[in-house]
Amino acid sequence: MIHASSHISVRVSYALALATALIAAPAWASPPAENEGQSIAAASSDSDAPPERVPSSDNASAAASPDTATAPDQDPFYCGERKLGTWFYCERPKSADKTAAQAEPPVPYRKQLDQIGAQLEELKAKAILEPTPDNVIAYVRYQREQLDRASTFTDVWERAIWQHSDLDYTLQRPVDTLGKTAWLAQRKTDQEAVMASLSERYGLFLFYSASCGACDVFAPIIRSLADKYNISVLAVSMDGGPNRNFPRFVVNHGQYEKMGLSGGQVPALVLFDTYLKKPIPIGYGVMAEDEVMSRIFTLTSVKPGSDF
Repeated sequence: MIHASSHISVRVSYALALATALIAAPAWASPPAENEGQSIAAASSDSDAPPERVPSSDNASAAASPDTATAPDQDPFYCGERKLGTWFYCERPKSADKTAAQAEPPVPYRKQLDQIGAQLEELKAKAILEPTPDNVIAYVRYQREQLDRASTFTDVWERAIWQHSDLDYTLQRPVDTLGKTAWLAQRKTDQEAVMASLSERYGLFLFYSASCGACDVFAPIIRSLADKYNISVLAVSMDGGPNRNFPRFVVNHGQYEKMGLSGGQVPALVLFDTYLKKPIPIGYGVMAEDEVMSRIFTLTSVKPGSDF
């Protein structure tokens, strides 16, 4: 009895295992039907023909939906089917717009200044031709903005000059009362020194006419200057007439033009450099003694441009 029950248990267990295997087996494992036998036979008779290519699921999906196509270096599932985009680096970086990337060139400062002036003139014209409160206020406000800008520029200009001596012109030519007084005193001293040594190198030519009233006024001034600094003066008469301040004179025979003068204007005063044999015209007309000294000092001792 024991052996019989054991055999029954083994058979039952085997039957259960077989049933489980049959239930879990795939469809291809089931026995073929009657009509399938004919198909298998037909397939075996055509075994020499090449097998038909079956598209993969990925290719079929891509062909069915162009939107799911992916680049070779992208994941077909996440980038193609799921379309996760930027989060999975599926979207290629877009090329930057070169036109937008390039910064616009800055407007030249001169052009900006012209634009400000044009805007100011436009607002002014509008306020005059259409004098409404809004137009007048707009013009006044814009004008005030430009005045504030000009005031700031002036303030910065002044501060910069204070802190940079090479830019401060008042150090060369003071404009305040105290500085100007000191500068004029020094200038007078320098002029006196130049005039004292002038006769060592220079002489004067005085061109006049006996019929010239201005010449009669100017001749005594030159006489006094010549006596004071021992300067040689040669008086040249343009019309041959005498001059009581310079009894020893010569008549003009081309000296006027040779001294660099033109127009026949008298009185005319010329400084002559005996070292360089070069005439230096001082000026025409009546001049005060201080003016004559100042011009002589400037022409002989001051470098052009340094006094202004």
